[in-house]
Amino acid sequence: MFDTGNTGFMLLATSLVMLMTPGLAFFYGGLVGRKNVLSIMMQSYVSMCVTTVLWYVCGYSLCFSGGEGGIIGNLDMAFLRGVDPMAPFGEGKIPLIVFVAYQMMFAIITPALITGAFTNRVRFGPYLVFLVLWLLFVYFPFAHMIWGNGLLAKWGVLDFAGGIAVHNIAGMAALASVLFVGRRRVADAVPHSIPLVALGTGLLWFGWYGFNAGSELRVDSITAQAFLNTDIAASFAGAVWLLLAWALDRKPNFVGLLTGAVAGLATITPAAGYVTVSSAALIGIAAGVVCFLGVRLKNRLKLDDALDVWGVHGLGGALGIVLLGVLGTTAVNPAGADGLLHGGSAFFGKQLVAVLASSVYAFGFTYLMLWVINKFMPVRTTEKEEEQLDQMLHGEVAYDHL
Repeated sequence: MFDTGNTGFMLLATSLVMLMTPGLAFFYGGLVGRKNVLSIMMQSYVSMCVTTVLWYVCGYSLCFSGGEGGIIGNLDMAFLRGVDPMAPFGEGKIPLIVFVAYQMMFAIITPALITGAFTNRVRFGPYLVFLVLWLLFVYFPFAHMIWGNGLLAKWGVLDFAGGIAVHNIAGMAALASVLFVGRRRVADAVPHSIPLVALGTGLLWFGWYGFNAGSELRVDSITAQAFLNTDIAASFAGAVWLLLAWALDRKPNFVGLLTGAVAGLATITPAAGYVTVSSAALIGIAAGVVCFLGVRLKNRLKLDDALDVWGVHGLGGALGIVLLGVLGTTAVNPAGADGLLHGGSAFFGKQLVAVLASSVYAFGFTYLMLWVINKFMPVRTTEKEEEQLDQMLHGEVAYDHL
């Protein structure tokens, strides 16, 4: 009844995507100061627990039950009611529960991405409230609209593995968060551990193969295409970022190389299963240039997006969606669409409108939500808390000697 090869592959892909959240914790943890490393890492790890609970209670149902052509699903499968362990899912004939677990890993990492923007400045209690509300009112609707046969899917918008549903909305939420909480009061000696950043990047890069190739939900030629496209785009983007930073700063910067690779991974995500390898290389080059310039612009505007979430994930996700509208081709994937270069001007327009609409909504709702939360509990840390966040908020420190 089930295809054991596809099932085994999807279990592996699910595990890889799960590994990305600890990878993100190490990536972010290395980029902050020694006194605040546990706080930022805990925000990623707690998403693994809280989001899993919410996914079981209502998340899967809101994303993938009912609501055809709409904005959100229904609660017919709340508490995973009616999810039969023996029910097959999709053309790959995998168990439905494998799909439930796979999509849960996407829900876990998406809000965790946002935390890099407001490092040192958001208290843990308000963050937990933020996490739950953001999933309910931002992530779940967009996951449904794109992957749950909702509004955007019916309209013809394509997003292979999360350009809109993961990276763009997280990046725009990060930008809204930065504007709401303001700049850090306490100067932080960052990054405190570049080896941790490198470890995190390696785990993210490795996990991204499950993120992108796994989104085909079975093993076929498109799975392999998405796998190779992922590596090509990341490598080109990392090399371009390195060269740009080297030319402007006169030194080849390791953190720049690592950040550029992550930008390439984020940008290829929506297009991984819909474009050629040559197009993936172009997307990687574009990611290296655009995201690099975006981060430079952020610095010039003095926006304290501490770990460049908007510049890497917000811009990267949006750029990937738009470039899919330009470079997509049904010669690679018949289930895809032809982009602007292949006569698909209408498809390009839909991609553009979708990314603009998702950006406005994610930014606006996030800012409003933080404003409302702040009315009931202070979102921003005090200056004393910000100086030693780990000790003040959690009673723990990462290192004996600070």
